[in-house]
Amino acid sequence: MEKKLVQYSVVDAFTGTAFKGNPAAVCILEEEREEGWLEAVAREFNFSETCYLTRASGSELAGSADQRLSPRFRLRWFTPVEEVELCGHATLAAAHTLFTSGMVDSDTIEFMTLSGILTAKRVPETKSSDSSKIQDGCVPGIWIELDLPVVPITQDDAEPISSVSKVLNGTSIVEIKKTAHDDLFIVLPSGKEVEEFQPQFDEIKRCPGMGIIITGPAHPDSGFDFVSRFFYPKLGLNEDPVSGSAHCALAHYWSERLGKNDFVAYAASPRGAVVKVHLDEQNQRVMLRGKAVTVMRGSLLA
Repeated sequence: MEKKLVQYSVVDAFTGTAFKGNPAAVCILEEEREEGWLEAVAREFNFSETCYLTRASGSELAGSADQRLSPRFRLRWFTPVEEVELCGHATLAAAHTLFTSGMVDSDTIEFMTLSGILTAKRVPETKSSDSSKIQDGCVPGIWIELDLPVVPITQDDAEPISSVSKVLNGTSIVEIKKTAHDDLFIVLPSGKEVEEFQPQFDEIKRCPGMGIIITGPAHPDSGFDFVSRFFYPKLGLNEDPVSGSAHCALAHYWSERLGKNDFVAYAASPRGAVVKVHLDEQNQRVMLRGKAVTVMRGSLLA
């Protein structure tokens, strides 16, 4: 029997401009596929994340807040090396694909994931003093808001500054923490130093933990609150252009540092991106808002 083609899209997330933001491959499955195939396809795409969507059915729909208005899908995320527990930009890419393909007739989608039930909601553009300063991708239109869990950060077991300084080419370090995902969380004196940092990936690979988040306060006139970058060569990609999961930790940190819960963040990778962030302290959730652009569609033949 001939295999059914698997439809896919390549979507640039957290941007309104093609070839900016963070690319993800979104594969639509009619039924679950075996793990080896999912891993092989992710290696073939070689993006920071490839995700797989399968429509939920039967008992999986039980407990949905509103089954008619909130369609539910199983969602899994793979780097070129392994499956991960949380990925923001590929969730945004998946929601964008569903909203623009006609597969759903709803403004809210629920995703069943390794991090529990996540939601994506279409929201209209809103005017604010902060957003008026954003230049990249901030145009009137529809945004997608993700409801994700907070990623806690802690001082416990963080590496001493002296042991990490070499990895950062001697850049001054304000403090070092760790995230619940076992990433080093490194605070630099300014966002400018985050943007100008030249990573040595062989050194980063030798660091403890899975990846390294670096962050610093944005310049007061920039229109942003903080700047960040995320490196994780151990998972098959040197730099994640815009990491949603990293912002789930960044929101926690910068809320305590700046004394507020709403942020406009800049991901300072070479592709660049703007992320609007809200921290719900009471429920320990992070809302990430961004746009997305489909740049490619096709079919997997294998």
